[in-house]
Amino acid sequence: MSKHQFQAEIGALLKLMTHSLYSNKEIFLRELISNASDAIDKFNYLKLTDDRFKEEEWSGKISVKIDEEDGSLTIGDNGIGMNEEDLINNLGTIARSGTKAFLEQLTGDAKKDSNLIGQFGVGFYSVFMVAEHVDVISKKAGEDQAYKFSTDGTGEYEIKPVIKESHGTVIYIKLKEDEKEFLNRWRVKEVIQKYSNHIAYPIYLNWTEEIQEGEGEEKKTKKEVKSEQVNEAKALWTLPKSELKEEDYIEFYKTISHDSEDPLAYIHNHVEGTLEYTTLFYIPYTAPMDLYRADYQPGVKLYVKRVFITDDDKELLPPYLRFIRGIIDSEDLPLNVSREILQENRIMATIRQASVKRILKMIKELEGEKFDRFVSQYNRLVKEGIYTDFTNKETLLEIVRYKSSEKEGMVSLDEYISRGNSEKKEIYYIIGEDEKVLRNSPLLEAYKKAGIEVLIMDDYEVDSIVTPSIGSYKEWKLVDITTVEAPESRSDEEKKEIEERYKPLVEKIKEKLGDAVKDVRISTRLTDSPACVVKDMSDPMASMAAMLKQMGQEVPDIPLILEINPDSDLVKKLAETNDDALVEDMAHVLLDTAKIAEGIDPDDKAAFAKRVAKLAAAAL
Repeated sequence: MSKHQFQAEIGALLKLMTHSLYSNKEIFLRELISNASDAIDKFNYLKLTDDRFKEEEWSGKISVKIDEEDGSLTIGDNGIGMNEEDLINNLGTIARSGTKAFLEQLTGDAKKDSNLIGQFGVGFYSVFMVAEHVDVISKKAGEDQAYKFSTDGTGEYEIKPVIKESHGTVIYIKLKEDEKEFLNRWRVKEVIQKYSNHIAYPIYLNWTEEIQEGEGEEKKTKKEVKSEQVNEAKALWTLPKSELKEEDYIEFYKTISHDSEDPLAYIHNHVEGTLEYTTLFYIPYTAPMDLYRADYQPGVKLYVKRVFITDDDKELLPPYLRFIRGIIDSEDLPLNVSREILQENRIMATIRQASVKRILKMIKELEGEKFDRFVSQYNRLVKEGIYTDFTNKETLLEIVRYKSSEKEGMVSLDEYISRGNSEKKEIYYIIGEDEKVLRNSPLLEAYKKAGIEVLIMDDYEVDSIVTPSIGSYKEWKLVDITTVEAPESRSDEEKKEIEERYKPLVEKIKEKLGDAVKDVRISTRLTDSPACVVKDMSDPMASMAAMLKQMGQEVPDIPLILEINPDSDLVKKLAETNDDALVEDMAHVLLDTAKIAEGIDPDDKAAFAKRVAKLAAAAL
């Protein structure tokens, strides 16, 4: 026998399960039955592909045994089982960073927190909401030795060798005194049918009944073990859509996703022809918590002729659709298909391509609040798709939404086009890290004055890479307003005259700022602000800055161009002064305030503060 300490994060999780999460205790049964089904899936695959098991007479089943006298519940399966190493890795530690992520997401709302349990792959530990002690007895298929994992859910657990005839796992749960509702067979049956009705293997509920025999003095009481299959044991996706109700789809979704919320939408398809396959896909109402983690858990399970193959392949759908939950079941793939073969398999490529189109069609057909909810949860992933999925780029551009300078909420590119200049055919946008800064940017002033809508893109890390790659949409060119001259009403003659008039000031400011700017010029884009800064987009580093930042590399300083507003009273007065020191101070203040307006810190904050104080004193 060996004793082990729980991983620190699991220790915190166990404490939480034991003392805090009480609102939805019944989900422990869903989680354990789901784990049992997964274990049977894995052995079923071995039986069909591994010569060691092909002759074994076997059919998958799950048993739930109630023992009222003992105050215990036992859940057993004849799946793949676990050896000592598996027990330590699966129950004593969590290889993924899921536990830490789970703990970080806790809100203090017991109901919401308990609903996160399954999403983070920590479902086994939900048993401690009802258990004072748990024994897990398991024997791995193909191995001789069985092991028993025991814990009371505090700081440690022990593992020792035991005898078990067949492969599979038995979980013995000694219930807490106040959790005896789970010794009521009607209650247990209700929970199983609610959450696990469409588990593909039969679930048998076993209990003991007292039977009266004989009459009078001969009357005797004996105990008899009863057993009843309590689920339909039919893979839901294999049933005709005409036989299924919305609640069937919803409960099946909760089983495979470990989610407590109803899905936002789902689509069920059976395809026959050159290939035969079935798909059932769901969009979660709330985005899975691990979407932006490198170790995210893919949400689609692959079956071949109803035989489970994998739930850990990130290639079944493109990465930008990693939020999708569901099933792909192929009649044509070989049962022994490996992950490497899957990536290059023509059949899988065809199924994947068709699946993506169906999922995007489902998204496009969402309306009203449902579509708004989709955008709030998954808009960033749609942008990823625009950059990576050239085949479906146009469809994704129809789905994506952006903030606008002219309208509340999110707008589509088609909406923008309907309001835009159909002769010029340009879609204007500005990219940055802060929506408030962007909306108040001096760079927008001329566009607002001209009544031209500009898309506000404040998801900098994604937008700065994705948007320039779009090029055009339906013959409308996407234009970054920092790279072009802004709209104005002046004639070429007027512009030339202004440039000549302010040429001495421009040259003087350029001299005073030196290497702090790449250039100084008269602005065509300002109406109120005295100055603004724009990046020199001819510099190759300007287009690479966002990519370098996303890769975690140091971003070099991009040369800035200072533009001054000839209509500003401040600039007009500055052009008239002969005070060289004043021009120098004001040049630096104009540059620094223009930077601040774009969310950029001044190079020397102390010097900036001194100059502002000096100029304010002079003004007083």
